[in-house]
Amino acid sequence: MNSKQPIGLFDSGIGGTSIWKEVHKLLPNENTIYLSDSKNAPYGEKPKEEILRLSIKNTELLIDKGCKLIIVACNTATTNTIDYLRKNYDIPFIGIEPAIKPAALFSKTGAVGVLATKGTLSSKLFEKTSSKFANNIITIEQDGEGLVPLIETGKLNSKETNELLLTYLSPMLKYNLDYLVLGCTHYPYLIPQIKKIVGENVKIIDSGEAVAKQTKAILEKHHLLSDSSLEPKFDFYTNGSLAILQNILEDVKEEILTKKLDF
Repeated sequence: MNSKQPIGLFDSGIGGTSIWKEVHKLLPNENTIYLSDSKNAPYGEKPKEEILRLSIKNTELLIDKGCKLIIVACNTATTNTIDYLRKNYDIPFIGIEPAIKPAALFSKTGAVGVLATKGTLSSKLFEKTSSKFANNIITIEQDGEGLVPLIETGKLNSKETNELLLTYLSPMLKYNLDYLVLGCTHYPYLIPQIKKIVGENVKIIDSGEAVAKQTKAILEKHHLLSDSSLEPKFDFYTNGSLAILQNILEDVKEEILTKKLDF
């Protein structure tokens, strides 16, 4: 393995591009390959065995493409499969789980909300993290069922999306929460709408920046930070809508390559 090889990322669709953007911001010289498994989105409502099968498929495709490190840019895939992937593949993995720890540590009201998928909220890893760091606070968990398909079909600002968010978030506010943890990499794209509902007194946390910092730390540890003087390559593959993937990346100024791929 050498430092010029790409960082690989996969998600159950386009949501993990929110993680890619944070990684790229911190590590702009790294080559990257992103897999958007939109055909199988959302992972959050699938049985664990199916989530594992899809994660193995994505992992092996990224390894075949020469990746030096893999970011599982999906909370559901991380919380259900990261232990298996680390045990069975000789490559560093970065996982993503809801940032319940900082929310619990910094909460002043003692109440924290978590908006995540069913697959994440019901996982052993989320239960373990919550019991470790959020034992002394009220944690209001909400399954965001239906949000990922709306994002995957390009309906970010639709009436349907806003109404669903209102249905999920309004009841949480009666607990006087001061932090809302986004436990799905798709959800950062909904932050403008979420802010209108929860107001200025609720701080919204997602995992993007922390994942980028952890990626840098692991690359440094393994002496894999890119030292190439060549322009980096950013390859994005989707088995879903190419137009929707391109749309979510329209704010990226660098030259990116988006392709349809049957995987």
